[in-house]
Amino acid sequence: MKLTFDPDVEQFRAEFRAFLDEHLPPEAATLERPRSVSHMPQWARDWQRLLFDNGWLLPAQPPEFGGRNATVLQQFVHLEELCRRRIYHSFNPQGVNIVAASLLSFGTEEQKHRWAVPVLKAEMTASLGMSEPSAGSDLASLRTRAELRGDHFVVNGQKVWTSGAHDADFLLAFVRTDPDAPKHKGISALIIPTDTPGVVCRPFADMCGPDNLDFNEVFFTDAKVPAENLVGPLNEGWKVANGSLGHERTMMWLGFADRIHNMITDFTPRTELERDQFATTIMDYQALRAMGSAALARAARGEADTASVSVLKLFGSEAERNAMENALTAAGADGLIHPTMTGPYEHMNLDHYFASWFERYARSFGGTIAGGTSEIQRNIIATQVLGLPRR
Repeated sequence: MKLTFDPDVEQFRAEFRAFLDEHLPPEAATLERPRSVSHMPQWARDWQRLLFDNGWLLPAQPPEFGGRNATVLQQFVHLEELCRRRIYHSFNPQGVNIVAASLLSFGTEEQKHRWAVPVLKAEMTASLGMSEPSAGSDLASLRTRAELRGDHFVVNGQKVWTSGAHDADFLLAFVRTDPDAPKHKGISALIIPTDTPGVVCRPFADMCGPDNLDFNEVFFTDAKVPAENLVGPLNEGWKVANGSLGHERTMMWLGFADRIHNMITDFTPRTELERDQFATTIMDYQALRAMGSAALARAARGEADTASVSVLKLFGSEAERNAMENALTAAGADGLIHPTMTGPYEHMNLDHYFASWFERYARSFGGTIAGGTSEIQRNIIATQVLGLPRR
């Protein structure tokens, strides 16, 4: 099967390619590496602002929000070109792709220009405050409490796994504002600046080593947040949460396909068993591309297709994890070695794109969790696709 795009889409691709060829910053300008997904050195801020000013940051948005009113297929080729070169449009991806995009969808005009636009212009960075010690996959079980007192909320509770919180300017946090309502009904979304008194962000290392300080515990102790920072109606944060996850899941399958393709490119099988596993990885990659392309075509026609999102998320994340496990097993002790980076765009990558096979394998588990765990996706597929009973 050979996939093709209409001439207007290919023209859009050609324009973006030409822009990248002309404007990528030189290696000498990118020596300082981001330390988390909310930390942006000046060169990363300059790069994102350049994309914003030229409409290449979020192409689907209008020009005032860093886009050019792109179609679904144009958005796809934009991401595809970034993946092919292994480069980022933003080094605060959660802030741009989830937080700012959610504020553009649900925020007031004042919130869009006070919070979303500065994130898009790389003047501020943002993180997403969802998961809690007792509310990971089941977000509706969150316990962080926000009590409305006149013109402000008082927030108490804890978040965890909050990526980049210690480097972010603010969080889009989900809090319980009506403890007596059904658990999906009493949630609200708040913009909480991280320098608010009573907010403490505590980064912690992951399994890849003490230098990987991205995850955070975030504690709220009588933190006062202006009522005007409420995003969407009071107690209707579940709609905002679903919209936020929708932004996160949009074309997520392309990221899985990209990383699997990188594994295929970077790995050389040696034994018969390795070649057999390698063939499986190639077939998984092609299957993911085929299913994703079919879903993309449906989206371009304006057809609602929530089922495909879960199927692609489940298959893509687990195919990536299996591919990285096979590569690590084949590499043996050498899988712990960080390879030398090569290629014309190496300086525009975060380190984990060229990490050791162990680190790629360890990080691949995150894909089965973020954006909805594999268990949750199986439940959605069972009930909404296959029509199986809940009990």
